[in-house]
Amino acid sequence: MTTPAAAPRTLHDWFAASAARHGDRPALEVAGTALSYAALAGRADALAAHLLHRLGTGTPPRRIGLLAARSAVAYAGYLAVQRLGAAVVPLGPGFPPGRNAAVARAAGLDAVLADATAAPGPLGVPVVALTDDDLAALPAAAPDADPAGPDDLAYLLFTSGSTGVPKGVPIRHRNIGAYLGHVVPRTAAGPGDRFSQTFDLTFDPSVHDMFTAWGSGATLVVPTRGELLAPVRFATRRALTHWNSVPSLISLAQRLRALKPGSMPTLRHSMFCGEPLTLQQAAAWHRAAPDSTLENAYGPTELTVTCTAYRLPADPAAWPAPANGTVPIGPLHPGLQLRLHGGELCVRGDQRFPGYLDPADNTGRFLAPDGTDPDPAAPLTDAQWYRTGDRVAPLPGAPGDQPPLVHLGRDDQQIQVHGYRVELGEVEAALRALPGVLDAAVLPVPTPGGTELTAAYTGDGPAPAPDALRTALRDRLPAYMVPATLTALDSLPLNRNGKLDRAALAAALSVTGLAQPPAAT
Repeated sequence: MTTPAAAPRTLHDWFAASAARHGDRPALEVAGTALSYAALAGRADALAAHLLHRLGTGTPPRRIGLLAARSAVAYAGYLAVQRLGAAVVPLGPGFPPGRNAAVARAAGLDAVLADATAAPGPLGVPVVALTDDDLAALPAAAPDADPAGPDDLAYLLFTSGSTGVPKGVPIRHRNIGAYLGHVVPRTAAGPGDRFSQTFDLTFDPSVHDMFTAWGSGATLVVPTRGELLAPVRFATRRALTHWNSVPSLISLAQRLRALKPGSMPTLRHSMFCGEPLTLQQAAAWHRAAPDSTLENAYGPTELTVTCTAYRLPADPAAWPAPANGTVPIGPLHPGLQLRLHGGELCVRGDQRFPGYLDPADNTGRFLAPDGTDPDPAAPLTDAQWYRTGDRVAPLPGAPGDQPPLVHLGRDDQQIQVHGYRVELGEVEAALRALPGVLDAAVLPVPTPGGTELTAAYTGDGPAPAPDALRTALRDRLPAYMVPATLTALDSLPLNRNGKLDRAALAAALSVTGLAQPPAAT
């Protein structure tokens, strides 16, 4: 196992330590290109210098958008932004241009770096676009930039917001450094190991994959979109040793009948996050990868990738069996503290973010150090508890002072769709904003592969056709937030208090087994 010789202060330090010690070892395989640590470091430096030259402001950028996916530009670009001491703000190449423009405005971007997969559209800031060939042709250069410090922002992600506006979640280098200091040794990886990268850069588990690989001298292996649709074949053909994905990829592999016993012999470590991992899914994966440890991890973006993890015993006969049929989410990582507030998990510690980009979003999301509601006029401190909105309980009968936690659902209307955090209120707000729609409600529906959305709406006059609404929503929301079905109703069912009756709506839409809002990442 290889770990950094000195405690890294920033994300770039984690990569640079491995590049200094393993320069000739492979660091990245993406889009048909294989780059050693030395080559990737060189391209990141050249790209950082190129960005400074193209911007020509004389002032180091603070925040740079990254509109790129599954390309050498995407990963060298992530490192280049870190090399400049700036914060990465991932944008979605598949997201509607208007949504990316809104994020660019809210983040206060200085520039956007884009690759050939992107159609930037008007973003209101300079856009530097390169292909992978352009990147390879850049002259060697060392950027003149000030390094970041532990209290500077490493990255800024935008999550779904209940008001219809995405929320900015800033993560400092000391937050992600505390996380990596725990998980890099836990992966027991080193040169020669090969990590999957199934997540897009807009989803923070991608940070886990990049920097647990690069923090240990291993190789990050980025699948094509096609390879993601055949996860077992991807793991086997690319000889992966470390896996990380949402559990719904297990269900996909099961539908393909690909999880045959021993079908993934190279895997040694498997982690799942972003959605509840069922015991049935875990058993199927274990049979296909019998030599792999198997972990279920949980954590909202606000607590830096994951804040808990549970490693299943090697012998399935010793696995716990919570009543809800899911694998425990585990105890908290070192450096974090837990408080239960009416069953809601509240956490503070060195992975907790410093508060939302818009301070107004902090309202209702924190507890004072003594567990009471904080003074809204007082500044947010590190001693305050972040309210996750997730209900948990200790695993019954588990020994020890910190027994594993079992996830029991959520207290709000936040769910996970293919691992992405979705506020039902944001989808409802987007529907209500469409011409001809008077009111709308969205429900989560369990499917064999996870969760999808269904929506009901009422018209301001004749109700618009569902297909027209779906087309309009695709211009406003990422594809994973667009409901699979839309149904026009004369009115939405209300309870006797005048509030939406979601159970009656589910019955009206013939939705069975209404999905319990799962853990948020």
